[in-house]
Amino acid sequence: MKKKLLSLCLAAAMVFGLAACGGSAAPSATPAPTAAPTATPAPEAAAPELSGTMKVVATSEDYVTLFDKFTEETGVKVELLSMSSGEVLSKLRAEGGTPAADLWFGGGIDAFMSAKDDGLLEQVQFDAAADLSDTYKDADGYWYSKGITIVGFLVNDKLLEELKLEAPTSWTDLLKSEYAGEIIMSNPAVSGTNYAVVNALLQTMGEEEGWKYFEGLNENIAYYGKRGSDPKNKTIADEYAIGISYIDRGVEALTEEYPVSIVYPTDGIPWVPEGVAVFKNADNVEAAKYFVEWLFSNDDNLRMLAEIDQKDGVKLVKPSLEGVELGYDTSILMEEDLSLFGAQRTEILERFETLMGDKAANE
Repeated sequence: MKKKLLSLCLAAAMVFGLAACGGSAAPSATPAPTAAPTATPAPEAAAPELSGTMKVVATSEDYVTLFDKFTEETGVKVELLSMSSGEVLSKLRAEGGTPAADLWFGGGIDAFMSAKDDGLLEQVQFDAAADLSDTYKDADGYWYSKGITIVGFLVNDKLLEELKLEAPTSWTDLLKSEYAGEIIMSNPAVSGTNYAVVNALLQTMGEEEGWKYFEGLNENIAYYGKRGSDPKNKTIADEYAIGISYIDRGVEALTEEYPVSIVYPTDGIPWVPEGVAVFKNADNVEAAKYFVEWLFSNDDNLRMLAEIDQKDGVKLVKPSLEGVELGYDTSILMEEDLSLFGAQRTEILERFETLMGDKAANE
């Protein structure tokens, strides 16, 4: 009994001694006050070290407000140049690995995939990338998606009435001879959106039937636009009755200003992620890499982007994003293998260029 009592006393003394010396027996559940600020994002400390000017090629100048916010928070000035994704890729290849810009913002993901394969992009990795869907980011961190573009028809109701024609309801409808000369789409070599249409329909129909389809569609197309916005702009200008166009809230608003309507094809809606990437060997690569992290690490920035784009596709990219909700059922989207977008690009565009003939050359 005395030995047992002596053992208990020694054990108590050892615990007391460890606690007094700050040993491992002290509870870790109550952190010291200095450990509290762990929620503060680490990237904020890197921003003040950035400097100079970041040159950006983007699909629209509408993003100026987003880049102004970046300048206010980092001190990095931004020069913005509007250019389609196909034009960017062609220019990038022509520059021989010495890009004239730092950041690539927007455009169809096929061009980004091809640029990665050509070794023209810089790898960008950051903690918040873990919150982004695997479908909408490169597994190695060479590109990320800022949302998706969906494609349908914008039809000019006034012209259709004058021509005594019904609006098409499907992709197969566009082959009807009555629409000859009344359809416009953009050249898929310069418009990532319309390249997505071509690739998606080839995947859906199969290569043989898909090319037969585009040969028939080509008979009805009067002109292949040089910009992704040409089908929209020329349809509302009464130049064409049917435009194969991207659809967003801005296009939806046109239905209240002009005699036009939107048609979502019943046989499926093509879609394409819009990319964001940093050019390899860029002059201000550190600012560009930080911008990518800055954009995706802060939900306020993503909400601002959604408002500028007038699209909600960023919700697919970052499912946890609050304050942004999809305005459509994803079941209406075509099933697509995105890995084929970049892998098949050169082959598809070479064949499509032959198919278009001089329809893509004339204004």
